[in-house]
Amino acid sequence: MLIDHLAIIGVGLIGGSLARALRKDKLVGKVTGCNRGEDTLKQAIELNVIDDYSLSIGGAIADADVVLIGTPLSTTNKLLPQIAEAMNDTTVLTDVGSAKGSVVNAARECLGDHLSRFIPGHPIAGTEQSGVAASFAELFVDHRVILTPLAETGAKAHQLITDMWQAVGAEVINLDVMHHDQVLAATSHLPHMLAYALVDCLARMEEREEIFKYAAGGFADFTRIASSSPEMWHDICISNRESLLETMTIFSEHMERIRIAIEAGDSEALLKIFQCAKTARDNFASKKLT
Repeated sequence: MLIDHLAIIGVGLIGGSLARALRKDKLVGKVTGCNRGEDTLKQAIELNVIDDYSLSIGGAIADADVVLIGTPLSTTNKLLPQIAEAMNDTTVLTDVGSAKGSVVNAARECLGDHLSRFIPGHPIAGTEQSGVAASFAELFVDHRVILTPLAETGAKAHQLITDMWQAVGAEVINLDVMHHDQVLAATSHLPHMLAYALVDCLARMEEREEIFKYAAGGFADFTRIASSSPEMWHDICISNRESLLETMTIFSEHMERIRIAIEAGDSEALLKIFQCAKTARDNFASKKLT
C-alpha cells in the first residue's frame, strides 16, 4: 500500500478522481474528505470516493500521511495556517492549484518547519465539468502532473508524491515555480481567457441568437473550455496575473499584426502566419499521438 491515510480538503473533480484511482488499485487504506458543505461530502460517501469526512480541517487531517489541497486557489492561502496548525511531524502536504507562485509564497509564510514536507503540484488534467460527481479514476492516465519542489523540499516527501501520481497513470515532471506559472499562462490560462472572451463578446451582440444558431463544430471545439468553472478561472487569473498579463500583451501584439495585415490586404503576411500556425499545431498533435 502506498498511502495509509489520505485526507482531501476540497473533494471535487481532481481530488475525487485521485481518490477513485488510488482506491481502485488498492493503493490507499483510508480516504477522509473535508469540505465546507456537508452535502458534497455525503455525496462522496455515496459514490464510494471517500471513507469518512470531517467539517473541520483538524479532524480531517489528524493522523493523515498525505494531505491534498483540492480547493479553489482563492481559499488555499486562507486554509494553509489551519493546515499548518493541524499537521503532525510526518504529514506530507501537496496541492493541485493551476498557479504555484501565490501558493508557495503563502506556504513560506505559515508552514514553518512543515515546509520541507510541502510539494506543490499541478495535474494537467481535467474536464469542463466540476464537482465530485464528475470525478473518475482514469482522469490522470497519460496526462502530466507538474511538481514544483522547493529548495527546502525533503527528498522522501518529494518521492512519495511523485510515486502517488505515477501510480495513477500520470507522467510526473518537475519545474521551477516561476517557470511553471509562465508556461501555464501561455498554454492553459490564455486559451481559457480567449474562449471566455469570445463567447462573452458574441453573447452581448444584438444578433446573438442568430450567431449561436449558425455556430458550427469549430466554434464548439474552440469554446468548450468556456464551460469550465468561472470561479476557478477567476481565481487563476488573480493568482497568476503577472505571468498572464505578460502573455496577454504578447498575444494582443500578435493579433494587432494580423489585423493590420487584413486591413492592408497583405495576403502574403496572412498566409505566412496561418501556415506557421498549422505546422506548429500539426507537430503538437502528432507528438500527442505517439
